[in-house]
Amino acid sequence: MKNLRNLFVKQLDQRYAALRPVIRTAPDMGWLRSLRMGLGISLQQVADRQGVSKQHVSQAEKREADGTLTINSLRSTAEAMDMELFYVLVPKDGSLQKLIERRARRLAEEIVLSTNQTMKLEGQAVSEERLKQAIEEQTEDLQREIPKRLWD
Repeated sequence: MKNLRNLFVKQLDQRYAALRPVIRTAPDMGWLRSLRMGLGISLQQVADRQGVSKQHVSQAEKREADGTLTINSLRSTAEAMDMELFYVLVPKDGSLQKLIERRARRLAEEIVLSTNQTMKLEGQAVSEERLKQAIEEQTEDLQREIPKRLWD
């Protein structure tokens, strides 16, 4: 199961790498209005194709720019403009592997430093170098396993 999960992460990261040059922030006025204006399509033309009023299309454009438009409404308006809607969740770290690594390192530090604190109280503290090594080892283990607690 762990190997399948890691394979899945690699496959998704390959897709992200292909999308990375294209994925950027939306235009200030939103995609709908920018594309409609860029293609020279009137509000009325989109409204006619969608079977709604042009005020409805205008409101959809405003809601999209505000981030309050539903995916179904966005899809419907996109279809009326002969477009297809794709949506994607992109890791802030740039790849799933980097996200997993960051989360694993944070958890590894918590585990190792907590254990070290207990050992200090018992007079068995370890060197800084050994601490760093233990954090690296723990990070690697957590990245391999991707346990559910990584997301706590």
